[in-house]
Amino acid sequence: MLADLKHVSPAGASAIQTGALFSPYTVDVTSSPALQLDGSSLSINAVCDVARRGRPVEIGPQAIAGLQRSRSVVEKALTDGLAHYGINTGFGSLARARIPALELRELQRNLVRSHAAGIGDPLPHDVVRATMLLLAASLTRGRSGVRTEVVEHLCRLLNTAITPCVPGIGSVGASGDLAPLAHIALVLIGEGLAWVAGKGPISGAQALAQASVTPISLEAKEGLALINGTHLMAAEAALLCADWQRLFQAALLACAMSIDALKGTDAHLDPRVHQARNQPGPALVADSLRQALAGSQILGSHKDNDPRVQDAYSLRCAPPVLGAASDAAAYVQSIIERELGAVTDNPLVFTEGDGVIVSAGNFHGMPLAIPLDTLTIALAHVAGIAERRVFLMLAARDPEAGLRPYLAAQPGLQSGLMIAQYTAAACCNEIIGLSMPASVANLSTSAGTEDYNSFGPRAAAKARKALELCRYVVAIEFLCAAEALECHRPLRSGARVEHAHAVIRRTVPRLDHDRPPAPDIEAISQAIARGDFDAVT
Repeated sequence: MLADLKHVSPAGASAIQTGALFSPYTVDVTSSPALQLDGSSLSINAVCDVARRGRPVEIGPQAIAGLQRSRSVVEKALTDGLAHYGINTGFGSLARARIPALELRELQRNLVRSHAAGIGDPLPHDVVRATMLLLAASLTRGRSGVRTEVVEHLCRLLNTAITPCVPGIGSVGASGDLAPLAHIALVLIGEGLAWVAGKGPISGAQALAQASVTPISLEAKEGLALINGTHLMAAEAALLCADWQRLFQAALLACAMSIDALKGTDAHLDPRVHQARNQPGPALVADSLRQALAGSQILGSHKDNDPRVQDAYSLRCAPPVLGAASDAAAYVQSIIERELGAVTDNPLVFTEGDGVIVSAGNFHGMPLAIPLDTLTIALAHVAGIAERRVFLMLAARDPEAGLRPYLAAQPGLQSGLMIAQYTAAACCNEIIGLSMPASVANLSTSAGTEDYNSFGPRAAAKARKALELCRYVVAIEFLCAAEALECHRPLRSGARVEHAHAVIRRTVPRLDHDRPPAPDIEAISQAIARGDFDAVT
């Protein structure tokens, strides 16, 4: 692909040279005020600040006091002669094995080592950083019984841009995200692999040494607290919620641009229509599309004597389809925002009265797995209806729309954007496969002790891939709709649509001759991911 950039737009060539694995997120430790972990709930924006923009993290004094009270309960339990799960016993189906006091440190170290069984490509750096942040925040809520030093070490890794290398596959999302979190904990004890400021990976020991951080020696309960919990799937979900907002706003603009590109009507956006439907999402989408098209000269140009009675569903039914997706995403976000204030460890340490240690199931990922599966379904419909509008623009079967086949300057001699629709269709097909819920099938683990698992991390991975593919489909719609608008000049669309069109033209020039669409699609996808269209709305 790099061999011949002669017929590639300059912005597209740049997109190729930065690589198909481009990420708009880089860890850049800044002078932003530190995020104080005080036991309160995190916000999605705070997660993004730390994970993607390098905002530093510190422990609040109130949280330190809570950590100390929680730790004292654990230390008291070490001498009460009773069995306490994961503190002086084995784990999972080995919970009945009592461990002598002199071997408790070895127990925690062995736990971390043995559970680091992940495979596959490493998770993205922002996902790992978000996971570390959620883990640290959960521990500061004083229900896990760890020493303050454990949380301090996690904060040091975040603040010095040490990112553990965490394989993407290994968690079933029930007894916490055991394998991924174990790979993070390995680096804390000076083992495993890590990147430092994006370079590497190198050994965990080397990474800590470069940052002048001493490996931590884990005490009773601490290894278990580090690897128990929903922190990976919650981190993935928080980042996905942020990315959804950016993608969905772009999808609405692309839809509005397509309406004018196809010389569709705005009659279906009448507020009375959506008041009659009595659903919030469709009404909000219709309002957004109306605002984007406000002042359009193209809409007015075919109001009279247009033989068409109704537009295709992909135009006319955009509010109910996209509105349903929006409502589903709002449900997902509400769940995630609550999870960002959760403690998902086991056992839990309660400091009230004399203190008590309770074994339960807060680590189970089902409260996140179902919403994450739902998000992928919502993404399937955002992509699916966008691809149908791409098909309509390129097929040019409606003479009233005034478009050339495949938007080619000279159809026949040139193929224009013909194959861009194939790519959109391929993306949609893959999203369809990803939409099979991960959470509906069970495989038991730990000799049957863990007999009902959530597979939330697999739901998160599928949603992350679906969002990436959906972003490409929306980029293809933008590419086609922007070209189609040129066919209606000098007429102008609404101000917001024209602003979006200008953003695209700063990235991708007009199609006056055949050229590879791949770089242009990549460039627009990157623009969506960066938020170049955010100011438009």
